[in-house]
Amino acid sequence: MATYGFLDVLEEELDKNFPFDFEISWDKRNHAVEVSFLLEAQNAAGVEMVDEDGEVSSDDILFEEAVLFYNPAKSTVNAEDYLTVIPYLPKKGFSREFLAYFALFLKDTSEIGLDALMDFLEDPEAEEFVMEWNQEVFEEGKVGLEEGEFYPYPRY
Repeated sequence: MATYGFLDVLEEELDKNFPFDFEISWDKRNHAVEVSFLLEAQNAAGVEMVDEDGEVSSDDILFEEAVLFYNPAKSTVNAEDYLTVIPYLPKKGFSREFLAYFALFLKDTSEIGLDALMDFLEDPEAEEFVMEWNQEVFEEGKVGLEEGEFYPYPRY
């Protein structure tokens, strides 16, 4: 039987604070936890978009992004594939307070990203849309965080 450690708390905090569709994927072999989420934007103007596979479409936009929690000693990570990557110490894990802060910061980042995506769709001069994670602001927000109990990396 698995004990899910910080995964359970992460899911609870995202359910409580994150209004977008999300999925948590636990990659046991890579000692990593991925949180992927979708942003939806109506393409009312029918702007033709080219996706990463080279397909052209003027449908509404479903933009998928992901964040990765990883073990720096054991995980293989290509940081460029993610909005951000966050290291963890397996036995320490994360506190509920940190995971609540993370969920709220991800919500704010996603809302800014959705606004930028909608602006992109309305601007005929714009060539690409990129969602950004502001690591400096994220770190500043952690400074006053009072953390209680920590939940370790899941065991199976």
